[in-house]
Amino acid sequence: MYGACIFQLQIGHHFTGLLKLIERTIRSENCRSSNRPVYLVGESLGACLALAVAARNPDMDLVLILANPATSFRKSLLQTIMPIPAELMSGQMTLTLSYLLSLLTGDPLKMAMDSIVKGLFLQSTIQERSQDFVAMSSYLPVLANILPKETLLWKLELLKSASAYANARLDAVKAQTLILCSGRDQLLPSEEEGDRLCRALPNCQTRRFGGGGHFLFLEDGVDLVTTIKGAGYYRRGRIVDYVSDFIPPTTIEVNKVYEEYRWMVDLTSSVMLSTLPDGKIVRGLSGIPSEGPVLLVGNHMLLGLEALPMVPTFVIERNILVRAIAHPMVFFNAKDGGLPDLVTYDTFRIMGSVPVSAINFYKLVSSKAHVLLYPGGVREAFHRKGEEYKLFWPESSEFVRVAAAFGGKIVPFGVVGEDDLAQVIKLEYFHFSLQ
Repeated sequence: MYGACIFQLQIGHHFTGLLKLIERTIRSENCRSSNRPVYLVGESLGACLALAVAARNPDMDLVLILANPATSFRKSLLQTIMPIPAELMSGQMTLTLSYLLSLLTGDPLKMAMDSIVKGLFLQSTIQERSQDFVAMSSYLPVLANILPKETLLWKLELLKSASAYANARLDAVKAQTLILCSGRDQLLPSEEEGDRLCRALPNCQTRRFGGGGHFLFLEDGVDLVTTIKGAGYYRRGRIVDYVSDFIPPTTIEVNKVYEEYRWMVDLTSSVMLSTLPDGKIVRGLSGIPSEGPVLLVGNHMLLGLEALPMVPTFVIERNILVRAIAHPMVFFNAKDGGLPDLVTYDTFRIMGSVPVSAINFYKLVSSKAHVLLYPGGVREAFHRKGEEYKLFWPESSEFVRVAAAFGGKIVPFGVVGEDDLAQVIKLEYFHFSLQ
């Protein structure tokens, strides 16, 4: 990722040695580029290392991306093996432990076999797939030979010490942190641990992957860059600039967003119409100017649902990325604020939404962007009974002056039918007291 340094933390040496090595590296990078954040991406034990480094360097601008942190080691099944001396471990137990640790540390053999099975998955029958897994199990004794009992226990001790070290210093971690939790982690209670760490750390969010296993970064459908962008964690400076730090969505991201909200288009049979320069109304978006700045000014409908399929449609049909001016709750949410979790709005951030502000609007227009603006704001998105299609626009429209200053084109648009889908009603609550 441009503008940031990312280090993948893996198991390899003694915990203290690893910690000092990483610390020297990030300090060197920080001295070289003091105005940029340093990203630490840690998985399992690597997450413990990242937390330890952050605790020892609270004044350094760090961003932690932690997948299934092993800080929950004390609650895992591996903890029960710790008291067993090496001389008492049977061959079968060694084999089992080797397999468990291969899942925990990302054993190269397992990764290779997963890739082979994944490549043959669509071509094999159920019987052939079963044979593949049987063949895979025959390789497991190799692990017992490669990893002696003493080595296995040493790795467990390393994991235990890393977990204890990180947990004891959580209160010193000030870094911005994003925790990725797998729903099917068989080794660690990762979802529960993600919630715990999010409560303990002052600047933390979580993202859940319900079908993911322990080694999350090898899972299909898990894109680390997309996850970081969606959470709003990518920045080039001390604070995020939602205009200049924005990375345009990839084709895969756009198509995924469109498919996610395609049900709305199919359910309502919605169509988009635009007007050509000669005044002719045509189906589609061919009437929208290609060159910016262009300001799309519209009426907010029910919950602003029309914007969800509209923005990716602009990209797919016209290769035009529309930057929406959005409510601050899409970007900032106090932990106890009672608002929807920020994960709800990841799609908005991936597609380039920015918080509503005069400076952000100025930056977008001056950069010749296509900007989506709803002057009526949130109030207009919650039409009550009898308010269907009513505008709640301010008397002074300063956006016209800004657009005119840069020779921008203003394209007014309207949405019809959405307010007829449902009604927003006001609920009254009564308290009854029994005498």
